[in-house]
Amino acid sequence: MIAQIAVLGAGGRMGRSLTESIFAASWQDKTKLTAAIVPQHSPLIGTDIGSIVLSKPVDVVCTDNITDVIEHFDVLIDFTTPEISLQYLKICQKYNKALVLGTTGFTIPQRKEIAAAAQHIPIVYAANMSIGINLLLGLVHKIAAVLSEQADVEIIEAHHKHKKDAPSGTALAIGEAIAQAQGTDLQNRAVYTRHGNDIGARAPGSIGFSTIRAGDIIGEHTALFALANERLEITHKASSRRAFADGAVHAAHWLIENHHTQGLFSMQQVLGF
Repeated sequence: MIAQIAVLGAGGRMGRSLTESIFAASWQDKTKLTAAIVPQHSPLIGTDIGSIVLSKPVDVVCTDNITDVIEHFDVLIDFTTPEISLQYLKICQKYNKALVLGTTGFTIPQRKEIAAAAQHIPIVYAANMSIGINLLLGLVHKIAAVLSEQADVEIIEAHHKHKKDAPSGTALAIGEAIAQAQGTDLQNRAVYTRHGNDIGARAPGSIGFSTIRAGDIIGEHTALFALANERLEITHKASSRRAFADGAVHAAHWLIENHHTQGLFSMQQVLGF
């Protein structure tokens, strides 16, 4: 079954990667880009998105008004900001459209809004949609379950200098997977700041986060488990945004192919892990 897809923020870096993914040979006859949404007053309005991304027209013209194309798509893919995502979440719910949500930086109340909307429409929501990261999440959960609190746990993440939220949504997802395996709550164990001479010794069971923002780093995440005489590090490095885009397109097709009408799904479920 062909998934008819709308891309929000089509002219941005992630939006362009999503367009490339949708038109990739591996998704031929499975997905179709039918709407490209750009910000209000964008210079791209009225421009064929294919001419921008693929150097050839694809008969999909950029628009800043989603209601103009609301009948043209089945599922919206969104990698924007929490504020914009929540606006379009309401639109998807109003018009009964499926949603693939890769935006990060949501607060706990905002995540509850997403869960509430999922009682009416199908949503795939993940901090990171790459296959590699979702394998990593499964691995760190198993490691944390075996080691319990024997190991000191640190999560190190690096992204480009333009990223606004920290730690990254993926880093938090890793922390949550570890905390869950240990039967605890990340909010009670996370340490985000270490500074000064009086911070004291490391608290037992704490989960530390370190953040790097520099250059054009796409995304790097390491989960470190330090024991008395050895340590284990699991690292994922994304070399292109296509890693996230390919996963999102897979999720969009999965929602439509499986005829989901409501529910909140993870990439672990999409990928069958």
